[in-house]
Amino acid sequence: MPPRRLRKAALLAVAAVLALLAPGVPAAARTDHTARADHTARTDPGIPPLTDDRGRVLTVRGWNLADKEHRGADALADITERSLRDMAGRGFDLARLAVFWDDLEPRPGQYSERYLRKIERVLDWAHEYRVRVVIDAHQDVYGPAFGTHRGIPAWATRTDGLPYRPHPDDWFAEYFEPAVQAAFEHLYQDEDLRRAQARMWQVLAGRFADHPAVFGYDLINEPMGRMREGESIPDAARRIESTRITPMYNRLADAIRRVDRRHRLFVEPTPAAGEGVPTGLGRIHDPKVVYAPHFYNAAMEAGRDYDPAAGWLRAYEAAVVHYPRAMRIPLVVGEWGPMNSSLPNMGRFYEDALTSMSRYASGWASWQWCYGGGYCALDARGRYQPNKARTAEPYAPAVAGAVRDASYDARTGVYRLRYTPARRGPTELTLPPAPRGWRLTTEGPARADTTAVRPGERGAVRVTAVPGRGEVRVTAVPGRG
Repeated sequence: MPPRRLRKAALLAVAAVLALLAPGVPAAARTDHTARADHTARTDPGIPPLTDDRGRVLTVRGWNLADKEHRGADALADITERSLRDMAGRGFDLARLAVFWDDLEPRPGQYSERYLRKIERVLDWAHEYRVRVVIDAHQDVYGPAFGTHRGIPAWATRTDGLPYRPHPDDWFAEYFEPAVQAAFEHLYQDEDLRRAQARMWQVLAGRFADHPAVFGYDLINEPMGRMREGESIPDAARRIESTRITPMYNRLADAIRRVDRRHRLFVEPTPAAGEGVPTGLGRIHDPKVVYAPHFYNAAMEAGRDYDPAAGWLRAYEAAVVHYPRAMRIPLVVGEWGPMNSSLPNMGRFYEDALTSMSRYASGWASWQWCYGGGYCALDARGRYQPNKARTAEPYAPAVAGAVRDASYDARTGVYRLRYTPARRGPTELTLPPAPRGWRLTTEGPARADTTAVRPGERGAVRVTAVPGRGEVRVTAVPGRG
């Protein structure tokens, strides 16, 4: 996701097709029947949960970190220790960190030690504040060969002499320029570019395989490809995902596993699939794959308000669950969030979106943690932008057992967790700062290390339980202990 201007032309075309493809939703009945404000987690039995090495069930929630304006000596300047401190302090534990191949390898075979040290500095901050990091190989409109975009180096860009025309007010339409589509096709097909991309990932994974903050690797942001004449966007997306992107992911997985066998691999469909078109991705032959689609609505990206009756959210959810169910892999939403969160229906959007994602995803990373306007989580004074404080909910980052129920009611502020404990370490709860603090109660064969969290402080609660003696129930209620 770039610092988005409008991407309305192409995305609205996808949205028009999506309205016709909404699975099982009659046109007259396309309303979002989400349970407003009551978020019940992990209710899709067909999608495996994310787990850690001890078998604990994980939930990850956080934000993207990206600096697309600075390069070279100034690369990553907008990502500071404050970024990680503030994110963690408000109750988030996941950062999806955008890194750029053009900064890492400005000339073929010459990798920037300075850039690697800058990435390492961000990872060190993340470790200090207990934030997990997914390193994201980010690209927008392929890379710097096409104007101000970032990603794949100019030296790895082959256009076959085809034309490219910038679209200043609709950058997403640039993906459909012939030169950009040719560049993607060469990346997927040319053996020397395949090797270069694999080496780039081996440099990153080899350098950071042992860093304690690293949680995984997102192999490429929002991959695209070449459309054929007369082909619709959904048909093109599924073909590209099946015949180009799936083989690329398997190549990169093989390359990374030569230097790092421990961390997760996050794989994305094209943005068309992220809009709600079922993906054509095939199987990635690795035991630690996580499906990481993006979650954007075309009309909202074009500046419109959320329409609860349009059926988009329900159609997206119906489409996005097919792949992780079929492949039996966890799902974490890699990007989501509107450009303008102050419109009249945006409070409802956040309720509905959080409720929807809680049904099928092991977590999410919103776009983006920065200080200013637009997509930024916070304004220049460090206050949440309108409605974005709704993302800061109580949740259980790790449950040492089988989760029976986990829910948060935004109307009452009450969080409940019910699980059957196992012999796999402590259960962890995160409670975001609240004006009145939090009171905790525990029922069953378990004990929490605290029963109260003071007003304005983030709660990090550990619950230890005795397996084999029944269920554990943990309840967190706003108020002084």
